[in-house]
Amino acid sequence: MKFQIDVLGIFLKVVVRINKVTFAPLVVSTLFILLTSLLAHCARRLVQKTVKEPFVKLLLEEAIAAAELCGCCFELIVVADHFGVATYAIFLFALTIWWSMNWGDATACPYTHIEDVIEGRGDIRKALLKTWAELTGGLLIFKYVQLYWALEISDTHKNKAFEDCTADLQVPVLYGAIVEGVATCICRLASRSLSDLNPRYATAIDSFIGTSLVVAAFDYSGGYFNPVLATSLKAGCEGHTLMEHASVYWLGATAGSILSVYLYKLPYIQKYVRGTTEVNGDSIWADKDD
Repeated sequence: MKFQIDVLGIFLKVVVRINKVTFAPLVVSTLFILLTSLLAHCARRLVQKTVKEPFVKLLLEEAIAAAELCGCCFELIVVADHFGVATYAIFLFALTIWWSMNWGDATACPYTHIEDVIEGRGDIRKALLKTWAELTGGLLIFKYVQLYWALEISDTHKNKAFEDCTADLQVPVLYGAIVEGVATCICRLASRSLSDLNPRYATAIDSFIGTSLVVAAFDYSGGYFNPVLATSLKAGCEGHTLMEHASVYWLGATAGSILSVYLYKLPYIQKYVRGTTEVNGDSIWADKDD
């Protein structure tokens, strides 16, 4: 074990020395993401200890979750631009697992509340209030990100704090809306299935599916699949109007989410979900013996 640790230490020293220019900025980005997650975690614990009214607590947790999501993803843009989509995907995969384990009932995503309304688990007033809380957290967090970027600790943050942003939409608006809608629908179907099937490593599987879809859509619409995230990062950026932005990232994603609610109720899908509960002797499913 000690030998392995020594070898790892030597390897890291060599990597840092050879790739100092590349490695140091990635460390800066990593530390920023860790700091953002830590601050959000502390804020979440403070709310849970001090706020007694359940719905007010949930609104604050939604705002914190949205701020954490958007704050981390601002830095993930830097990671993708300078270290490639593969590195970006690794970070996103790990972060998605972290968020799933720590957000509780918060989703930081408006269309999940619309799903609740459709299925009778919520009302439109609460859905709108949750969306307002998420937008507030997602929009306010940029000032925090901007402050960090303005320090210009690494070369990847040079002039980043006040530069003009550009849209990620690389295809016509209709195609972009279809990409966001179809990918969101697949994501939500996967999440629903995993929730019902309850396999081992469900969180990791869900994260892998979501990350894969984001990477697949990256060069088309940016792969946001979340209206609040897209608005925080890209609303008003050069390359599309606010109406086009809303059409792709709000209408497209929400339509895909709503479609997933009805598709999941189809007999074929329900038969598949129920059918996988049969014992097969060698499975990743939680309720089976391996």
